[in-house]
Amino acid sequence: MNKKISDKDKEDWENFLKDKEKIPNKDFIVNKKIRHEKIKKIDLHGFTLQEANKAIEQFIQKSFDKDVTKIIVITGKGLRSKNIHNPYLSKDLSILKYSVPEFIESNNNLMKMIIEITDAKIEDGGSGAFYIFLRNKNKLK
Repeated sequence: MNKKISDKDKEDWENFLKDKEKIPNKDFIVNKKIRHEKIKKIDLHGFTLQEANKAIEQFIQKSFDKDVTKIIVITGKGLRSKNIHNPYLSKDLSILKYSVPEFIESNNNLMKMIIEITDAKIEDGGSGAFYIFLRNKNKLK
């Protein structure tokens, strides 16, 4: 057996790792058919941190129950956050853009429903938004 890896194999592997398209997630395949994408959107502009966390928790649960596959969460970029004018608060603290994903990831019940959380594409809000991909509720039973 040849133990050396060819330059071509190394190059193919590096290209695979750089590629944004990955192997299809098995949670999106039902009975050998692709799970139909069902998307919901929530806009958290103007919410306090506590309001946003409560709203996103309820929204994820309702979306999961309705077999939604993808949630677009719009938080904004925090450019108009009142924290900027308070010298005793960090510019990055309590801005929904950072706090909401952290809240979700620290909630074990929510994470059981989630496949992954990723940055949004520019057409869906770019750095002021993110995606939540939900598991198939029928596969958790």
